[in-house]
Amino acid sequence: MTALHAPVGVRSIVSFLVAFFIVASSIVFLFDRGQEAQVQMVVDHGHQEVKEKAEAGLLGGSTEAGDTSKEECNWSRGQWVYDNVSRPLYSGLKCTFIFPEVACEKYGRKDSMYQHWRWQPHGCDIPRFDAIRLLERLRNKRLVFVGDSVNRNQWVSLVCMVEASIPDDRLKTRIFNGSLISFKALEYNATIDFYWSPLLVESNSDNPIIHRVDYRIIRADRIEKHASVWRDADIIVFNSYLWWRKQNDDMRMKVMYGSFEDGDARLDEMEMMDGFEVAIKKLTEWLGEYIDKNKTRIFFAGSSPTHFRASNWGGEDSNKCLNETEPIYRVGYKSADYSLMAMAKSYFERLEAKGIHVEILNITELSDYRKDGHPTVFRKQYVALTKEQIAKPASYADCTHWCLPGVPDVWNQFLYGYLIMYK
Repeated sequence: MTALHAPVGVRSIVSFLVAFFIVASSIVFLFDRGQEAQVQMVVDHGHQEVKEKAEAGLLGGSTEAGDTSKEECNWSRGQWVYDNVSRPLYSGLKCTFIFPEVACEKYGRKDSMYQHWRWQPHGCDIPRFDAIRLLERLRNKRLVFVGDSVNRNQWVSLVCMVEASIPDDRLKTRIFNGSLISFKALEYNATIDFYWSPLLVESNSDNPIIHRVDYRIIRADRIEKHASVWRDADIIVFNSYLWWRKQNDDMRMKVMYGSFEDGDARLDEMEMMDGFEVAIKKLTEWLGEYIDKNKTRIFFAGSSPTHFRASNWGGEDSNKCLNETEPIYRVGYKSADYSLMAMAKSYFERLEAKGIHVEILNITELSDYRKDGHPTVFRKQYVALTKEQIAKPASYADCTHWCLPGVPDVWNQFLYGYLIMYK
């Protein structure tokens, strides 16, 4: 019997194709693995410990599986993932409009890990920030942040996130006008403002430079002076928690009713939380009566946690948040007080009957993990330090505000997501 053999040329071609397929598959496999390794974050030996914690699922977040509904995902529940590929979103050293109290790298902070953490919700993603798309959304519109220095921290963050996409300095401006700071992207006629109003209603702390933190008086029935600044805005982001926290156990809020002009002035004292209720009630009344619900979108930012008590995460209270370089990894960690936010939400819900919706930016839990994100001593000091402070840096460490780039960038990703996805 004659055996049939395939021609040598055909066998060679088949062998070549098989070999090529194997090599090509190997390259694709290795490339995909390389990409995964890159996005996995921490590739150098110095970050190996962080990588091990990430792989063990110890980067924080809720013990729940995400608390998501069928319709949408809860962005506020998730974990911090170290990402030295896509973070930070901008350079703090190159941001023209960064404020010196949050420019930590400029003022000597050498570790940079705090800039590379990305918040990853369970079961979904936060919309990827696109500065140009946001500017288009804000074309011919005005966005106003109203509140205290933490809200200003968020405003600076958003301005840095946006202005990096406007390389021509002639097409962007910043103007200071008392309590109002305005950033404008001229090509889009888009305005992003910050207005200093730490207690929401009128108070003895309305001057952004000259005010007394430890002696606070609010006027219970006066808000129009502030409201006249924001009433024509297309988007408002309110925040007011920091100034309602007690500096000491005996601290109380002084509340003025009536006026000296009308001869019916009366000064009461009450617990800080009761004073907060007075202010929120007045704000809600004003919004219900005067806001244009067909034009203005309203947000209220959640409470920004402080990290002064290191014993909460196993440290020494005397150190506060000084020298912290990594987040808290304990799953379900919670130290922030949610009572003020709950009270605010209960009042805002009453506006729903009038067709007015206040969206809560729930940033408290994700921020609570970031003991590493504060300026501590790496910021401009506006008052000369004493010898005692120099000898003990923790005594003047800022564990309230946030380094930029950093945590407030995620708050603004939330804001961006609401503006883009839910028009």
